[in-house]
Amino acid sequence: MAMIKIQQSGPLTTIQDKGRYGYMQYGMMPAGAMDELSMYLANLLVGNDPTEAVIEAAYLGPTITFDADEVVAVTGARCTLSLNGEEVPMWRSLSVQAGDVLKLSPVTQGLYVYLAFSRGLDVPLIMGSKSTYLRGKLGGLEGRKLKTGDVIALGEEKRPDPGLMLDPYHLPEFKSKRILRVVLGPQDDYFTEEGITNFLSQDYTITQEADRMGYRLDGEPIAHKAGPDIISDGIAHGTVQVPGNGLPIILLSDRGTTGGYTKIATVIAPDICALVQMPPGSKLNFDAISVEEANAIYRETFGELEKYLIPIEEDAQVIAPEVSESSSVDDGFSAYEVEHDGRKYIIRVKKL
Repeated sequence: MAMIKIQQSGPLTTIQDKGRYGYMQYGMMPAGAMDELSMYLANLLVGNDPTEAVIEAAYLGPTITFDADEVVAVTGARCTLSLNGEEVPMWRSLSVQAGDVLKLSPVTQGLYVYLAFSRGLDVPLIMGSKSTYLRGKLGGLEGRKLKTGDVIALGEEKRPDPGLMLDPYHLPEFKSKRILRVVLGPQDDYFTEEGITNFLSQDYTITQEADRMGYRLDGEPIAHKAGPDIISDGIAHGTVQVPGNGLPIILLSDRGTTGGYTKIATVIAPDICALVQMPPGSKLNFDAISVEEANAIYRETFGELEKYLIPIEEDAQVIAPEVSESSSVDDGFSAYEVEHDGRKYIIRVKKL
C-alpha cells in the first residue's frame, strides 16, 4: 500500500474536501476547505475530481516523505516549496519518487496552502466526506489535526502526470485590503437605513478572532431597528451575522448550522476564497450586488476551471517572484522584469 509520512506537521494541518452536505438539518456542519478554489485547482492539476480530499495547512505546511511514486500539486498561499532540498514551483503538477521529501516552508502571503495527491488520500468517508471537523472530532485522520509521525495511506491507482500548470495570468493576488461582494439579506430589513449604509461604506478590520469557524470584524457598529435576535434559522457559507454589539462576523467552513442573530448579507463564493487568505489586521469593505450577478460570477469563476490550466512549458516557473521594475509598451501590454533563482525573466501582461 502506498503511503506518506508526516515528518513535520505544522500548527494546523488537516484533511479537507468539499465538505459533508445534506446533514445540516441534523446539526452536522459541513467543514471542508477554506479556499475552495485553490483546492479545486490543486486536484485538477494532478488529474483528480476537483472535490477530492487534500491536505490543508495554515501558516506552515507539512514536510512529507513518500514511499511510492506519486504526482502532487501545491496551491493556495504563497510559500517556498522544495523537493529533496531543491526549490520547485507551486501551481503545477510535480512527479515525486519513492523516498522523496517534499517540504512546505512558512507562508509569506496568504494563510492556507493545499496539497493534492493523484492517488487520493485513503481515509474513511463519513457522511459522504473525508473532511476534518475538529470540534466534533470527526473525519480526516481520527478527527484531528495531523501531527508529526502520522502515516496516511494513499490510493492504489497512480495517475500519470498530466503535465499541467496554472496560467500565470490567473495566479491569485494576496491583498491586505479587499472589497467583498455580498448579496443583502435575509434579514437586512432588521437594520436601519443608516445601518445598511454604514455596512456598505466603511472599512472593517479582521480581528485576531479569525479561524475556520469565522472571521470577526472590527469597525463602527451597525444599527439594528429593534434588536439582533431572531428565531434561529439556517446559516449559509459566507453569512455575515451581526450580534448585539453591531459588529459583523463572517461565518465560514466550521460554522454552526443555525443561529439566532440577524444576518445582514452573504459573501459570494469566489470572494470567500479571497477572504480566507487575508490575515488578521487586513482591511475590507462590502459591495452589494444582486442574486443574478452573484450567480453569473459563480459560473464564470467555478464553471470551467480547466480553462485556467495550460501545459507545462520547459523551464516555466509558476512562482510569483518580486518585481524589480516595470515599463509600459505601446501595444497596451506592461512589461515586468523579474528575477528568480538567479535567472531573469520578462513578463508581459495586459488587463482585459
